[in-house]
Amino acid sequence: MDPRRRQHPAAMATTTTTVLLLLLCLMVAATLSPAAEASPLEEEAARNRGNTSSAGSSCGGGDGEGRRKTLWVFGDSYADTGNLGDLGRELTHAWYDPYGATFPGRPTGRWSDGRVLTDFIASAMGMPTPVAYKLRRRAAQALLARGMNFAVGGAGVLDTGNFQRNLSAQIDLFQAQRPTAAANGGCDAGVAVVVVSGNDYSYAADKDNGTSAAIAYIPTVVRRLREQLRRLRDEAGMRKVVVTNLHPMGCTPLFTRAVNYTGCDPLANAGAAQHNAALQSVLAGLDPANRTFLLLDLNAPFAAFVEGDGGGRFAEPRRPCCESFTADGYCGEQDDGGRRQYTLCDDPGKHFYWDDVHPTQAAWAAVAETFRPNIQQFLLST
Repeated sequence: MDPRRRQHPAAMATTTTTVLLLLLCLMVAATLSPAAEASPLEEEAARNRGNTSSAGSSCGGGDGEGRRKTLWVFGDSYADTGNLGDLGRELTHAWYDPYGATFPGRPTGRWSDGRVLTDFIASAMGMPTPVAYKLRRRAAQALLARGMNFAVGGAGVLDTGNFQRNLSAQIDLFQAQRPTAAANGGCDAGVAVVVVSGNDYSYAADKDNGTSAAIAYIPTVVRRLREQLRRLRDEAGMRKVVVTNLHPMGCTPLFTRAVNYTGCDPLANAGAAQHNAALQSVLAGLDPANRTFLLLDLNAPFAAFVEGDGGGRFAEPRRPCCESFTADGYCGEQDDGGRRQYTLCDDPGKHFYWDDVHPTQAAWAAVAETFRPNIQQFLLST
């Protein structure tokens, strides 16, 4: 989630309107093109190409004996594992130091010091992290058979002004590569994960200069999200769909910096709660028996760790490990002489947040402890 457009890589300010338009056009091309290098997980898979079994049911996607698990990921920077093209430090700083400092020791396009939500969900399913769509041409075939990640930083349910594929366009990419549910002979497509972290509301707040405008946008966003969830079940043939709710957005460093990280913004948190209530109602209508959809609660564990003293799990529940010198700066920023314009903590594991909006690997690991049993039980249910 990127609560303000300056945090959205594709919405960074440039010196002139002409340069901005050029860079945005380049972003479209970069997102469509293959990456220059594979992620560490894919490099490992390539080295073990001959050791990875490609056997499995023609249906795929299952959890039963003889059926291969597949995972398809859609969403934004909380789930992105390398789909945002490298367009330079200012626009796409997840490809630059200090991102990736904890894992794997270099930037991989993940918006954290290490692993992100996608990695931990895949781990909970007992499978490798799915290949990022942008990196697919360099990945082992056996790994490609396990699914793919279409999530990209800055994306929303609707268009967010970042020239990134929104949720609908990501599902279009998936459907272009696989047969429809009807044409697939009754086979399910596997498990989908949909991560929505608030970019739509950030865009609305920035566009109309206020959190109230973002809250008024909630019915539109949730209505469109409902349609995309229905598509995944009815048209794409997903057997199971995991969809996240919104974390307490008002507790991100972007909001808490103004009060020296001492408390959260109540209005932003109220907006997140309203979105979550609407989403829960939508899922109840789509799936009264709770057989297809799982609401993955991120709000409760985030709140437990970042509100108040955070329960003592993190010494710094709201102050980011990577903190820009100025409120309108960003993690990884450098001046014209290459000098850092940010501070970096000694131990990311003591911080819940890595930058203004994204959790550390340690934070994601702590949150994953709370949802791992729910995911495993849900996938085993019929």
